[in-house]
Amino acid sequence: MAGTPLSRAGRFIWLTARVLEQRRFAHHFLGGDADPVEAALSAYVNEDGGYGHALEPDLRGPVSQPLHTAHALRVLDSIGRCGGLRAERVCRFLTEVSTRDGALPALHPSIRGYPVAPFLPVVDAPPSDLLATGPVVGLLHRNQVWHAWLFRATDFCWAAVDALETSHPYEIQAAVAFLDGVPDRNRAEAAADRLGRLVRGQRLVVLDPDRAGDQPVARGYAPGEHHFPHDYARVPGSLARRWFTDEEMARSLDHLAAGQEDDGGWPLRWRRWAPGPALEWRPIVTVEALRTLRAHGRPIGD
Repeated sequence: MAGTPLSRAGRFIWLTARVLEQRRFAHHFLGGDADPVEAALSAYVNEDGGYGHALEPDLRGPVSQPLHTAHALRVLDSIGRCGGLRAERVCRFLTEVSTRDGALPALHPSIRGYPVAPFLPVVDAPPSDLLATGPVVGLLHRNQVWHAWLFRATDFCWAAVDALETSHPYEIQAAVAFLDGVPDRNRAEAAADRLGRLVRGQRLVVLDPDRAGDQPVARGYAPGEHHFPHDYARVPGSLARRWFTDEEMARSLDHLAAGQEDDGGWPLRWRRWAPGPALEWRPIVTVEALRTLRAHGRPIGD
């Protein structure tokens, strides 16, 4: 297909995306207003203040879940609407579904009976999970949201980050999201430096995309489900950007740009378990790929 990366992605979005991703694309790349994004997102909110209805495509069904709500907060943050009464309602929901640690489980058992990706187990008494809690806590801190729920959840995240000795890429991404937003910047920088050494030492990042096949894949991941520098440092201001040289980052961004497929969208790297979730995820991945490239100064055609 001829055209710029943005125009090709636009055709893919208009052909395949949910209304929410269409509105996000229009806002981020076509000068669209934020109000339609928030209106589209409101279709997923429940009376308890959480979000459901397969907002996060790997969790089906209507019930509110921490991962859906984290997804909603990322959307609100991206349009500058993560605060005020919205954040207050979300924090009330987070308080209700928290574990005894005051943090979040990956899945609340209320989702039992609805289709869920097989790599997300549903248990009756789920433990606190850094993957679910870290990004939410970091994002709320970055938006200067103050709520009683944040105190214990922040303590949990610090303890979980400090305890990491071996890990996997998605857990590191969650830790970075926490560290990029938490107020104690000196402690965050020290923790990020340690995680950067862990990532490189345990080969949790592909530094040479041409040799990705030589890189081990984390246990339970799909074949080829690798992570690259841009997956950790989605914006230049992230603490994870310090983990990589300019050359390593440039190769990573070249690889991301080259990943755009013939239909204009970017592919999924994780396991596809049903047609619907895969179809809904690709526009999300495509919007985020464009945002990452633009944040790092790569031309996309806008």
